[in-house]
Amino acid sequence: MLWNQTVPPERDGVRADLALSALSPLSRSAAQRLIAVGRVRLRGAVARKNDRVHTGDTLSADIPELEPINAQPEDIPLTILFEDADLLVIDKPPGLVVHPAPGHAAGTLVNALLHHCGDSLSGVGGARRPGIVHRIDKDTGGLLVAAKTDFAHTALSAALKEHKIERIYTCLAHGCPKADTFTIDAPLGRHPVHRKKQAVLLGPGSHHARRAVTHVTVLERYKGYSRLRCRLETGRTHQIRVHLAHIGHPILGDKLYNRTASAKLADGQLLHAGELSFTHPRTGQKLHFTTPAPNWNIHT
Repeated sequence: MLWNQTVPPERDGVRADLALSALSPLSRSAAQRLIAVGRVRLRGAVARKNDRVHTGDTLSADIPELEPINAQPEDIPLTILFEDADLLVIDKPPGLVVHPAPGHAAGTLVNALLHHCGDSLSGVGGARRPGIVHRIDKDTGGLLVAAKTDFAHTALSAALKEHKIERIYTCLAHGCPKADTFTIDAPLGRHPVHRKKQAVLLGPGSHHARRAVTHVTVLERYKGYSRLRCRLETGRTHQIRVHLAHIGHPILGDKLYNRTASAKLADGQLLHAGELSFTHPRTGQKLHFTTPAPNWNIHT
């Protein structure tokens, strides 16, 4: 598929891969891969890794056709809060994997969506992630939006990149922060040793890190732990979990990032995606959804 667009003023001076990922349905990594193999052109010439775009430039990409969906439909119950021809909003239970991955080839949200939506599910996410605009961790419950049409998927993905989809979580975290409200602005990337983990990367070796910002409000303080409200400004993998662990307040029950004694106070990861707000890409309607956190059990 040949994609092209004129660079708007707000993208003037940015790198070609960032401009391409912002203006097209491609992720940043996918844009970088296309540039690396010579499938992106800027001002009519093959784009290079460090090229900068300018207002009025023509940016084009030869995007490979989408792979056929290879996941199988499965009759898995879904809690659907909203649905129309373009999208649906789901309250995902903890324990449900969002899309197939090594070790989870079936029994995922994608399998459930294929059963529920049939041929109407958007294919923009590719063979393993049809319909998936954003995801939440397996052990985190709560709200996410899935796309049923390619139009909705492209528009919602763009809104996500531009921080126009608001996602708010609640959690129980180790200890009690001193401030009532604060912001964690710390770049995240893959852990240099433990490849399944993310980490705050600062100083040497941090050039691969991506900016990550979490706004935190303390809702309640208890003896040894607290209830926090976390609003994502960016949406990096494991962002809230890594950010809170970085400042010494890891989430209770988080087996990957909580190395304190409080990790054993809960049987599962006490993080919940409780609020989701966005503008419907076709109707322009402002949509806001909430779902209460479960009654978490704390072993005291």
